[in-house]
Amino acid sequence: MLGAEELFVPFSEFPWFKDAPIAKLTKVERPQPHHLYWPDLDVDLAVESIRHPEKFPLVARSST
Repeated sequence: MLGAEELFVPFSEFPWFKDAPIAKLTKVERPQPHHLYWPDLDVDLAVESIRHPEKFPLVARSST
């Protein structure tokens, strides 16, 4: 949840979250209104990339 908005982060588009423990997933910071950061995973994302992943064609691949 981001305010009143529910965002969905599919593992196919965001593989960093796939094998992460819940404790690391739920520790998320919002350093700016348009930016989210998971410090335990060292992942930072623009909120817009979650809302519209098709607009951000560069997709990281899991190393496994």
